[in-house]
Amino acid sequence: MRWLVGWSSIAASFGTVGAVGNSGEGRTVHPVGSQLLWGDPDPLWAVGDWRPDEIRIIGVATPEGAPTARLAVLGCCGATDEQLRVGLLAARGGAMRHLTAWPGSYTAVVQIGRRITVAGDLAGARPVFHTPWAGGTAYATAALPLADLIEAQLDIGHLAALLACPETPEALGDGTPYAGVKRVPPGHALILREGSREITGYEAVASLAVAAPQIDPVHAVEGVRDALVEAVRARLTAPRHAPETLPQDPGPVPGMGPADRRAARGAPVAGIGADLSGGSASATLALLAAGLPGLPGTLLGHGTGAGERLLAVTFNDLTTRRHEDELERARAIAANPRLHHVVVAAGEEALPYASLGTGPLTDEPGPSLVVAERHRRRLAAGSADHLVGHGARQVLDAHPARLADLLMDRRRRHLLRPVAALTKAEGPTAHSLFVPLTVYRAARRLARTSYRTGLETAAGLLPDANRYAPDLATPADASLAALAWSRPGPAARWLTGEALAEVSVRLQEAAIRPTSVQRPGEARARATLARAAADHRILEQAAEIRSQRLHAPFLDNQVVRAARALPESLRVQPGARAAILRRVLAGAGIHDLPPGWGTPSQATSTAVTRTGLRTALPELMTLFDAPLLADAGLVEARVVRKALRAASEGEPLPLDGLAELASTELWLRRLVTRRGTCWTGTAAPRQRAVAGGVVPSRRTLQP
Repeated sequence: MRWLVGWSSIAASFGTVGAVGNSGEGRTVHPVGSQLLWGDPDPLWAVGDWRPDEIRIIGVATPEGAPTARLAVLGCCGATDEQLRVGLLAARGGAMRHLTAWPGSYTAVVQIGRRITVAGDLAGARPVFHTPWAGGTAYATAALPLADLIEAQLDIGHLAALLACPETPEALGDGTPYAGVKRVPPGHALILREGSREITGYEAVASLAVAAPQIDPVHAVEGVRDALVEAVRARLTAPRHAPETLPQDPGPVPGMGPADRRAARGAPVAGIGADLSGGSASATLALLAAGLPGLPGTLLGHGTGAGERLLAVTFNDLTTRRHEDELERARAIAANPRLHHVVVAAGEEALPYASLGTGPLTDEPGPSLVVAERHRRRLAAGSADHLVGHGARQVLDAHPARLADLLMDRRRRHLLRPVAALTKAEGPTAHSLFVPLTVYRAARRLARTSYRTGLETAAGLLPDANRYAPDLATPADASLAALAWSRPGPAARWLTGEALAEVSVRLQEAAIRPTSVQRPGEARARATLARAAADHRILEQAAEIRSQRLHAPFLDNQVVRAARALPESLRVQPGARAAILRRVLAGAGIHDLPPGWGTPSQATSTAVTRTGLRTALPELMTLFDAPLLADAGLVEARVVRKALRAASEGEPLPLDGLAELASTELWLRRLVTRRGTCWTGTAAPRQRAVAGGVVPSRRTLQP
């Protein structure tokens, strides 16, 4: 795990001599395995296995006696040094948005005298955390190091909200699983001045009274194309890195070639590669990276390098035969001579819930923990820089609540096609005849419901979530449930009444709190994207391969901004994501795509998840024999075990909710059994986060 950490205090000198921080009393503290980027009076460290080109520091010459001005950019950033200097000069004048407008995925930290600005990203894949410490404020891009710094306990209320309403920012607030550690919302920046802190947004907020001017669909799609091309180009133009040679190759093994032995050791291939699942998102990135024109040193101006082919990795699950169409599409795409296709076959050992007893401790819990081993096997066959299509669905697709936004703008005719698609998905049944009217009424009700009323209604329904949980068996049911300001998450039905009541109080308090309210569809879409980006971040940590970097261009700021400019009338059309990506590829000169390209594959994912649940049922029953979640008062072990057994037998229960429960329980067990801390020095904290290794009971917490 890689992160950066720093702090700002009232003290004029913090004593950071030789990569050392001072607590103000002559005692030192600094993060383990760190490199000092700059020292007093407000130090900044980079911690972990950062590559040399991933850390860039730019300073501008200032007159004698003028405040110091410098910029640190950590991550993959496609800006030139001159562009970074221009951005630093703009930041001196308060234009923070310039720091987030470059291609790539990165964290920018600006120091102007004693003022420090740390900009988070728009999606939430690169968050910023902060906490009061030593008379000032400490900040980091990971929550666990800050929790160690202040010896934090668990925030059980936040865990309850994370399980009950994972896509409701009002329930989660700015909290984290660690008491006292706060999160900067996506699209905001943390500003520190001699210890004091301020959080401010750098994106314009749309008006509720007047609809934003609609961009022409053709120009909007061209903007998405340009942003995606620049995002992929930023990865291709970055220096190549060969994986470390450790552990050593044991030599010839019967039946195994060098590539097989390397994959067995878990070391990636040197160069750049991409997922190729047969879906629209991963195929778009693979084809763009393989044939992106205009890169210097390439044959005829095409390709990833001088004769270099892109490594395309396809995962073949041998436990199911329902994904043959995806494999065929992947093989057809891989016929491109600029692609080197590798198929990774795996059986029961790579099902969801496999190898729950192994894996690293992640910064926070997330549903991806139960599929980490599955992803790790695919990524082990990938490259040192690997492109993935995560986030494309949330960035490009239209949330069902956007139907209410169309009604607010009096664009009723644009509801015809999405409502007709939902009716067709229902099939020829008597119920399908009422789908258009039901969906229209739900969208109109949401359009006429104020933010406060919507949250108060959700708060009133939440305590009965175990009874109220809607049946999402069909696409129409799922869309109707999503047409609300807030709704319970899939795991809410298994939480205790006490936990649901506490989350309900959070929603009621948020309803009366002044805030800049957005349109319901736009607000729900941003919350869904933030949830997906957070889970991608956890997956990066859980399935991490040494010397490998995962790149998700769809979560880059430029791509998110370009996608938000797409007209809502274009977004809500059936198959909009595949159509947009087709036009993106066509604009890049790629026209030949296999039949069925862009077909969704959610049914296959559900079948595989149920198979993995059935296979790992004994291990899961042991996990929930005496769960820490029950000790914290969030669930009843008997209820969860009954649900696991019923789901494994085929009962239509929300599998996503069971995955969230299992992931949170697994994360808690890894957290309380961890050893060591993130800090060292004479003033280092004597206890790690969750001091004493005990999850506090709800009865011991303050209300």
